[in-house]
Amino acid sequence: MNDAATRPVTAVILVAAGSGQRLGYGMPKAAVPLGGEPILLHALRGIVAAGVASQVCIALPAADAGLRQLIEDFRVELADGGPLLTMVDGGATRADSVRSALAAVEEGTEAVLVHDAARALTPESVFHRVAQALANGASAVIPVIPVVDTVKTVAATGGNDADIAPLVVTGTVSRQELRAVQTPQGFKVDTLKAAHEAAAGFDESTAAAVTDDAMLVELLGEPVHAVRGASQSLKITTPLDLILAEGLLEGPLGARWVEG
Repeated sequence: MNDAATRPVTAVILVAAGSGQRLGYGMPKAAVPLGGEPILLHALRGIVAAGVASQVCIALPAADAGLRQLIEDFRVELADGGPLLTMVDGGATRADSVRSALAAVEEGTEAVLVHDAARALTPESVFHRVAQALANGASAVIPVIPVVDTVKTVAATGGNDADIAPLVVTGTVSRQELRAVQTPQGFKVDTLKAAHEAAAGFDESTAAAVTDDAMLVELLGEPVHAVRGASQSLKITTPLDLILAEGLLEGPLGARWVEG
């Protein structure tokens, strides 16, 4: 098996351009405080601690001076001991932000991990598993966790009162083959570039149906491999998610060092 010394030169694209409207703070999600510090700072520290990246390319809300200053301050904190930090303006969609960051990845980079800043508490071990799978020959890798809820398919009933009878159950899906997908998602650089180039020609409905970078690779017909994720790698989207993340930070070992 390959070890860290033989892994391909890797960059991490950190997607941090979200508006954060559902959190209700009136500021970009990356700037919302978590444990007294911006979500973005937790995400950056996790990437650096994992030690898999020679470059971190951060897609930020356009013209957000505060987040840019935060990264400049973090660069000073790292001194000469960390990865290259590159900032780019995010786009109107997540895919636009990834494309913008991908264009800024250093020449000679062989692999890229695409990570959501909203998954700010992702354990280092998840980064290692994704990076190692790429080193072992995979072209696309995603971290996943089992689906624990019962999942049903539904259809609209056509009723007028959506609170009483909005939908009817049409079936129950077996959880055996279902997994919830997390980030970082890892790719060989050429694979991810080809996937995004193909996406540029999508019609509006096809583009709207794409929810992550792995799906773009699937549409190329390329295999996507899966490794174990972590329950702590929750995506901070709603106020409840933020409460859960705060609770993880206050745990006895800290969220990033606990698996499960």
